[in-house]
Amino acid sequence: MSEAYACVKKVTIAANRAGKVKIESRGLENIPAEDGFIFFPNHQGMYDVLAFLESCPVPFAFVIKKEARNVILLKQVVDALGSISIDREDIRQSMKVIRQVAEEVRGGKNFLIFAEGTRSRAGNKLLDFKGGSFKSAVKAQCPIVPCALVDAFKPFDEKSIKPVTVKIMYLPPMYYEEYKGMKTVEIAAEVKRRIEDAIAEQIK
Repeated sequence: MSEAYACVKKVTIAANRAGKVKIESRGLENIPAEDGFIFFPNHQGMYDVLAFLESCPVPFAFVIKKEARNVILLKQVVDALGSISIDREDIRQSMKVIRQVAEEVRGGKNFLIFAEGTRSRAGNKLLDFKGGSFKSAVKAQCPIVPCALVDAFKPFDEKSIKPVTVKIMYLPPMYYEEYKGMKTVEIAAEVKRRIEDAIAEQIK
């Protein structure tokens, strides 16, 4: 996967340059040294994954809603990284994806999951994080890495050719010891709170 990731990363960086998008990343030191963890960022739009692809030094796959599975460029990225599409209307299939992600994370693969389930259409404001999104992490007993995206909605949503800066902050991970006694809805609320605090700090 590291070869495919390096290739996708190279293409993403070139696309970002061409689109006049600058990625500012912070907190790379918070990414766990050992593979087998899940990133949980806020979700602002189709561009979010591209911000991660440029800034993240370690390979990861992601869970994507089936409706976005065939979006040009994303489709190729999904296939190259071994990402998984989820049908949120199909409970059985969703449970299967949760189990599959947990299994792959236990095997040392990293994932990215958007816990809001759908993108916020309110700029840097967050929707509620869904508890079910954290079931894979609980099953895998893996580190949860909250990530805060700022202005990631701008490259695709704002009809402008002006240069854009997207900020991404990798926050300190929550290890299993910290969240093992919590319900998934409580984990979701805590991760959301940490991301909101980080965003508020950035846009003061």
